[in-house]
Amino acid sequence: MRLIAFDLEGTLVKSVYGWVELHKRFGTWEKGKEYAELFFSGKIDYVKWAELDASLWKGHTRDEIMEWVESVEYMDGARELIDFLKNRDFKIAILSSGLMCLAGKVAKELGVDYVFANELIFDEKGVITGKVKPHVDFKNKGVILRELKEELKPKLTIAVGDGFNDIVMFEEADVSIAINPHEGVRGDYEVKSLHEVKEIIEEILNFVRL
Repeated sequence: MRLIAFDLEGTLVKSVYGWVELHKRFGTWEKGKEYAELFFSGKIDYVKWAELDASLWKGHTRDEIMEWVESVEYMDGARELIDFLKNRDFKIAILSSGLMCLAGKVAKELGVDYVFANELIFDEKGVITGKVKPHVDFKNKGVILRELKEELKPKLTIAVGDGFNDIVMFEEADVSIAINPHEGVRGDYEVKSLHEVKEIIEEILNFVRL
C-alpha cells in the first residue's frame, strides 16, 4: 500500500485561497486583510485568525458558501491522476487549510480516502454562526501526514502541494512534488501540471518497483 497527500487549493482545484475568495464575495475582505496581517506579523495565532474570519460571515448561509464551492473548477488532469493512483494501490488524502465545504465535496467526487480541512459551524437552519473548527493550520500538515503514516504504514509516501504550509508535509514524505510553487517553496520535483505529477509517479513506481 502507498500513500499520497495533496494540498487542495492551487493543487487539485483552481481556487487559490477560499477564505479570501469568500471575503471578497461577502464584502468583508478589508477587515479580513487586517486579520491576515495580524496573523502573518505573529500578533495572533491561526486559531484566532480563523475565528475572526468566520465571525465576519455570521448570518450568511450554507447555500451561499456552496454557490461558491460549485463555481470552483478542478485542475486539468485531476480526475485522471486520482484514478491512476487508485489503480496502483494508493490511499489518497487531502490536507487543506481551506474549508471543509470545498474539501469534502472534492473528496466525495474524486473518491478520496481521507480529508482534513477547517469546518465552518452552521445552525439548524444552515446559517453561519460565526464559529469554526480549525483542524488544519499553517504548521500541522506534517503532523497529520505523520499520523497517517503511523496508522497505514505505507511502503511509499508522496506529498503534492504549492504553498509554504505544505513544506512540513513535504518533510514527512519520501517524495515531494511542488506544483506551480510559491516563491521559496521547493520539492524533490517541481512541475507545472498534474499531468507531470502523474508522469513522475509512474517513473518512481517503475524505478523502485514497489
